[in-house]
Amino acid sequence: MDVKRLLLLIPLAVLAYLIVVQWNQDYGQVAPEPEAPSYTTSAPDREAATPDGDDDLAVPAAPRAESDVGQEMPGETAAPSSSRDLVAVITDVLDVRIDPQGGDIVYAALPQHRLTLDSDHPYVLLSDSQSRSYVARSGLQLDGHSGRISFTPESTEYRLTENDNRLEVDLSAQVNGIDIIKRFTFTRGDYAVDVNYYLANNTEQPVTARFIGQLARDNSPDPSSGVALGMSSYLGAAYSSPDDRYQKVDFGDIQDGKFANRDVEGGWVAIIQHYFVSAWAPAQNQQNLYYATTDSQNRNVAAFAGPVSSVSPGGEARLGATLYVGPKVQDYLEEVAPNLRLTVDFGWLWFIANPLFWLLDQIHSLIGNWGWSIVFLTILVKLAMWPLSAKAYKSMARMRKLGPEMQRLKEQYGDDRQKMSQEMMKFYQKEKINPLGGCLPILVQMPVFIALYWMLLESVELRHAPFMFWIQDLSVKDPFFILPILMGASMFVQQLLNPTPPDPMQAKIMKMLPIVFTFFFLWFPAGLVIYWVVNNVISIAQQYVITRKIESDPSIGKGMKTK
Repeated sequence: MDVKRLLLLIPLAVLAYLIVVQWNQDYGQVAPEPEAPSYTTSAPDREAATPDGDDDLAVPAAPRAESDVGQEMPGETAAPSSSRDLVAVITDVLDVRIDPQGGDIVYAALPQHRLTLDSDHPYVLLSDSQSRSYVARSGLQLDGHSGRISFTPESTEYRLTENDNRLEVDLSAQVNGIDIIKRFTFTRGDYAVDVNYYLANNTEQPVTARFIGQLARDNSPDPSSGVALGMSSYLGAAYSSPDDRYQKVDFGDIQDGKFANRDVEGGWVAIIQHYFVSAWAPAQNQQNLYYATTDSQNRNVAAFAGPVSSVSPGGEARLGATLYVGPKVQDYLEEVAPNLRLTVDFGWLWFIANPLFWLLDQIHSLIGNWGWSIVFLTILVKLAMWPLSAKAYKSMARMRKLGPEMQRLKEQYGDDRQKMSQEMMKFYQKEKINPLGGCLPILVQMPVFIALYWMLLESVELRHAPFMFWIQDLSVKDPFFILPILMGASMFVQQLLNPTPPDPMQAKIMKMLPIVFTFFFLWFPAGLVIYWVVNNVISIAQQYVITRKIESDPSIGKGMKTK
């Protein structure tokens, strides 16, 4: 290469690198989450909705149950809207706020998951604020009544002490002679909350009641995803039933009313975002009605209604479900409901991604560092593909050694393409060369690469997980883009070991590939780039050894025609 051109390209490359790093610092970060409300913060003073004369909430086949903080819930006695203190519940893994008006969870933070890597604030999953409205609601469809129940808490703050493994929060009320206790049960180390209504019918008439659980979210963007990840994860609702284990329903379909009500046994309903999920999981041995709608604030509502229960005079009943509010950790989700782990969506190559994640998790249990776990996973994957890669590299090495003879044939039959193709095929057969052999390693690795990409993108275990040196978060891109540059350099070294394509245009395209791939990898998660760099280094070593062996073999190319 011309020295003057090289002296010009080096400062231009350095300048481009500095520009990209500065752009990443200015625009590549996720906007900070608003501050969490204190438990003494009053709930928003919203105008209570007036029930329609035609209340379709009473129709079991299609309940709407629009139950936002200030709107009426089926079967609950309305209370005047007024400022009130929220009930704070703090455990080792959850920090939630419960609105006594209806008993909805209007705020949930996860103390063990920080908002950002350098932040002291916990990640906020549920929040009813100006920037985002996302709440978990629950209520009763109580025979002959409408509106929200105004509960009375025993305290405005509850904390799980070091000596306790469970914490029960009771909200009490009385509606027309029926004593109601709404109990939230929290467990140490658990993101699942049991929500139950305990009814005592003190009247002389039987009453019917139905539990309804809802997740309401507006269309605001996912705060746990952003440009730093290169690709956004799914944000929307999901349902599960025995016939359809995992069905996505995006917010656009909810707004358009395209989700048909379904009455199934068991199941669950969830709202999914990157790394985190909220889900209602009712009892799996009962018939539950799943539906989707919008509320008065045009929020997307994914919900279920349990079976109707009858409470005889003087009798008691319990109605409830489990609410999960936390990270998408497969072991946690599987304990809540069957198939809830499918919300960890590894895409259409899940059958490759799931074993890869299992193997990665097993390695991590021994090593304790997710970055080094990815390195050892790459080595194991490479060993599994070693025979196929070796066969491909042998073919490439033969083509490299016999390149002069291939060039001679091209020059000899250059004007007769058909004759040249025939002679080339004879030459390939004679020398046992597979002209597509060089593509096989990439073609075989691409499904693994794509599966690994989605596995690393979806695995909350890698969020804020450090590797070493400047890599302190494997789930986002390298802040200084050093790993992508190393990946591009390793691709360039690999090309030096490959045979030069006979077509000049194809040769130029191949020379551009390391630059193109480096650009694409700038925004890929660091964990994925580590996989690709390690994979390339191992491939270079394997290919170098094979190439040297082939080139030193005198039997290969023996008797080639020369001019």
